[in-house]
Amino acid sequence: MSSLALVTGASSGIGQAFAERLAGDGYDLIVVGRRRERLEALAASLPDVKVQVVVADLATDDGIDTVAGLSATEPLTMLVNNAGVAHYMPMAQLPAAKARELLQVKVVAPTMLTRAALPGMIARGAGTIVNVAGMIAFAGPAPASQMPRRAVYAGTLAHSVALSQTLHAELEGTGVTVHVVCPGIVATEFHEAQGLDMSAVPRMSAPDVVTAALAGIELGEVVSAPGVEDYRLLEAVFGADLAAFAGQSPQLASRYRAG
Repeated sequence: MSSLALVTGASSGIGQAFAERLAGDGYDLIVVGRRRERLEALAASLPDVKVQVVVADLATDDGIDTVAGLSATEPLTMLVNNAGVAHYMPMAQLPAAKARELLQVKVVAPTMLTRAALPGMIARGAGTIVNVAGMIAFAGPAPASQMPRRAVYAGTLAHSVALSQTLHAELEGTGVTVHVVCPGIVATEFHEAQGLDMSAVPRMSAPDVVTAALAGIELGEVVSAPGVEDYRLLEAVFGADLAAFAGQSPQLASRYRAG
């Protein structure tokens, strides 16, 4: 049986780069996005594999349900949850519709697509889930002087990291693995769509992000950071997380006691 990957947000940027790389590796594809013409052009550029085009808006319940149905019924080898929207702004200025869109695309959709794909993967004893997040997931402690503020956006990426780590552990022994890739600033249409001019900022290429994600899978990394040379920095974060988790007690900490 040939390998089959479903890639969301495949009409440009990192999603397109994933589709092209996986096609080069012999995967048949289900490519998901909102722009039919872009998806059809992508499919036409990959004549050596089967490509199914699915036009769906993952900001909507109908779009999520459509793609979740495919995730549940198609024999996926890999699911790449890449679709995203930026909406960089402080929460107090973030319109409700944009907040809802961001949560749907970056939290609800990956959760529901993964949940749909897992039973089949577990039954087949193999499968890979790849979530695309970003290094902003680790920027929560940044002081107010570091702009732009983006609490909701950062929260969705941190959710992706924690979900991926926890789910990977849940699936130990099943043959199904979970990975999250956390690039920094990437040269795509992502920021331009928000009216941000990033042309003067050094940026990683989308193909390099995909290279790191796939290499990280081979290395056994649950969290891959394409731009972090010293992986011990991430290991220190994870170790501190577990130390804090293990350091709790049912007794009230002394600093919270009066007098």
